[in-house]
Amino acid sequence: MKLKLITESAGEYIIETIDKNPKTLKAILDKLPIESTALRWGDEIYFETDIDIGLEKPQEIVKIGDVAYWPPGKAICIFFGLTPISRSVDEIRPASSVNVWGKILGRIEELKRVSSGEKIKIILV
Repeated sequence: MKLKLITESAGEYIIETIDKNPKTLKAILDKLPIESTALRWGDEIYFETDIDIGLEKPQEIVKIGDVAYWPPGKAICIFFGLTPISRSVDEIRPASSVNVWGKILGRIEELKRVSSGEKIKIILV
């Protein structure tokens, strides 16, 4: 299944869903469309939601392009580079464990344009 991420400054992206965390994915899909305000933490964009689900198959390390849910912040996270707590140049480390449920397709590097405070949206394609 494919979703669309819409940003003000970096355009639109396709998110391809993955079945790694099916309960998390279902919770996300049930809340679409999701609109929020982007926040930045290094090369991660995250935004609060009203989704409340715990850890499913948690990961402490993610890959470029991963889209995840972060239970402590009830937030969706999009990883496109290093975070402030990454321990090496090839490690992308969230603030704490996340449930990965999707992958950004396409020109991921342009997400660096997104600033804290801008509107962000995820819709079904």
